[in-house]
Amino acid sequence: MPNHDHEEGIVYLVGAGPGDPDLITVRANYLLHHCDVVVYDSLIPYELVYTLPAEIERRYVGKESGRHSLPQEEINNLLVRLALDGKRVVRLKGGDPFVFGRGGEEAKYLKEHGIRYEVVPGITSGVAALAYAGIPCTDRENASYVMFLTGHKAIEKASSSAPWDWVAGAREGTLVIYMAVSEIKSIVDQLLDAGMSPNVAAAVVERGTFSTQRVVRTELAQLPAKVAEVGIKPPALFVIGEVATYREKIQWFRDRPLFGVRVMVTRPADQAAPLYRTLRELGAEVLAYPTIATAEDHRPDQWDALRKITTDDRWLVLTNENSVRYFLNQWFTEIGDLRGLNKYKIAVVGDGTARALAANHIAPDFVPSKTATSVLARELSERLRGTSATVVRVRGNLSDDQFEKTVGQAGKAGADIIPLQVYRTFHVKWPTEAREKLFAFPPDVILFTSAAAIDGLAENLDAEALRRLAGDATVASIGPSTSKTIRSYGINVDLESEEHTIASMVDELVAVHRTTPLPKKR
Repeated sequence: MPNHDHEEGIVYLVGAGPGDPDLITVRANYLLHHCDVVVYDSLIPYELVYTLPAEIERRYVGKESGRHSLPQEEINNLLVRLALDGKRVVRLKGGDPFVFGRGGEEAKYLKEHGIRYEVVPGITSGVAALAYAGIPCTDRENASYVMFLTGHKAIEKASSSAPWDWVAGAREGTLVIYMAVSEIKSIVDQLLDAGMSPNVAAAVVERGTFSTQRVVRTELAQLPAKVAEVGIKPPALFVIGEVATYREKIQWFRDRPLFGVRVMVTRPADQAAPLYRTLRELGAEVLAYPTIATAEDHRPDQWDALRKITTDDRWLVLTNENSVRYFLNQWFTEIGDLRGLNKYKIAVVGDGTARALAANHIAPDFVPSKTATSVLARELSERLRGTSATVVRVRGNLSDDQFEKTVGQAGKAGADIIPLQVYRTFHVKWPTEAREKLFAFPPDVILFTSAAAIDGLAENLDAEALRRLAGDATVASIGPSTSKTIRSYGINVDLESEEHTIASMVDELVAVHRTTPLPKKR
């Protein structure tokens, strides 16, 4: 995004929702992709940040128990400074900015300093986490009201300021308590001392709306012991009231084939959205950790070689989605008329590349029997034998020259190969908080869809951390060349796709989970 004039600086106080990235609002998602800088907290779904366009600046200001990346006063000042620089700033908060999110404090500070702002509500976890656990906040028969409370102790306070003695008198309603894991014993003791029944229904929901959420149902008096017994950790919500018993009747979220499986996706962020969605629809929690990214690499001198082709037998070879996307972009720039492709027969490496072509209303002329560049080279060579073909091999900077060597030996005097580099692949460097969060909630499965992806992971982790992360997970590879690179780092490959496609990787992962539930290594 370009810079904006001083007068246009504005801060958007945006709620990211409770955890599931699909629950962000349309308005919030639009602003995220049309801002200059995003200032984000620790409890937001990182997929929302890591998949943003590279030109959007990212500032982490997360707060965790006992540790603040940046004090609130400095966050306030940062928002003002960015806005005064003419930036469009998204202040991204977990849940809703005005529900225990300190959004009101930030809005007041912006107002006092003459900064324009807008508040974009988000779905609060007090509603969403309960819904994903099968617990309604209200019910016509058993809960005619709901109270949202916080058990968190502010730095300047010795205890929560919630009136627990008064709350204990509540009947036929629901109490939803945020940020109370460390204080739950004190809170329950106060409620019981003030007369609340020890037998009232209660539950705790950990990491609500994530596939790996945990729900524990009990009675009020047993709640602290249960929390300690199962090791509940933040973020978690407590619910007290008759509606907690509804879980057994209306829970729905766990009835999916990959429920409870945490899957790390290393694929480039701008290509991974369909895979993220497929995995979430299957019930997995997606860890969006792209290790590589791509960018267009436009080389006009190489296009001059295409203009000089005189042979009638012309082939265009596309070996992945990137080659399709960047080639067509440059074709329109250099040639301008799609009808010129009629002079070429088109070969693709497999169904994924064919689908990328089909999205542009183009059908390939040749697809090899297996999705592998080596198979494409061999079978295309057989097809070209005895001809005088010119082959345009669309590629990126990391592609090897084995295809060119194999196909160049075909034909009457060897096929004429024209390499056309249209994109480059580079490694993505994660911020410090991303690595910390990855090991706090490590994957059960790691998906590698290219050899470059494992190289990119090795760029972010030292050898010991890499082995520790992969050693505790099921490692899935898209094919032999990727598997070879994975093993070169001393990592075992647990699943290699038979068809060498992303779709088959996912199908085989589901099949494995049905027979031997994941995670099998933890």
